[in-house]
Amino acid sequence: MQVSEAVAARKSVRAFLDTPVTNELIQELLTKANRAPSGGNLQPWRVFVLNGESMKNFLQHLAQRTEREQPEYAIYPKELSSPYRDSRFKVGEDMYALLGIGRDNKPARFAHLARNFAFFDAPAAFFCFVDRQMGPPQWSDLGMFLQTFMLLAEEAGLSTCAQEAWANRPRAVADFVGAGPELMLFCGMAIGYQDHSKPVNKLVSDRAPLDSWAKFV
Repeated sequence: MQVSEAVAARKSVRAFLDTPVTNELIQELLTKANRAPSGGNLQPWRVFVLNGESMKNFLQHLAQRTEREQPEYAIYPKELSSPYRDSRFKVGEDMYALLGIGRDNKPARFAHLARNFAFFDAPAAFFCFVDRQMGPPQWSDLGMFLQTFMLLAEEAGLSTCAQEAWANRPRAVADFVGAGPELMLFCGMAIGYQDHSKPVNKLVSDRAPLDSWAKFV
């Protein structure tokens, strides 16, 4: 697969088959992704993998942790202006249209959002943490690492979904994986084989035209 093909094919998958993913394959992809760009070669990503029995045990652990938690960070700015607000609204509406969930059906919308916290039934996943001493430049390193992993997964025939929603459950996650207090949960990453029969996986988000965000000076 060409890099350009992987970039075009990659998308956030929200329904997975129960086909197992081997630890060996995940280990191989993580090792390759570790070549992602990193300012000063800090390599700030800290990864905890769930697969097989540990995934099952984690979901049971999460079900028992019903207390409300303080999010690690605000996933979106409070006052999001256009065009960013419009893009976020549209992709949400496009997704719910594919699911057949109307705007007035709040219970169904919340139920779908809750599927984030089961990794959309993916058989494997990882959590990406970063040391709390790191700043915004290192957060950009995390993004490059995560994108590199997702493209490598696409090449290997796997699908993924990067999930910042997990920043809302930092203590439950940290307690299970054994992450120390010096580490901050950045996101989760669902990993598995796409279920092509599910309408939600037909979602391909729009991208703004080049001339709306790039200027050749």
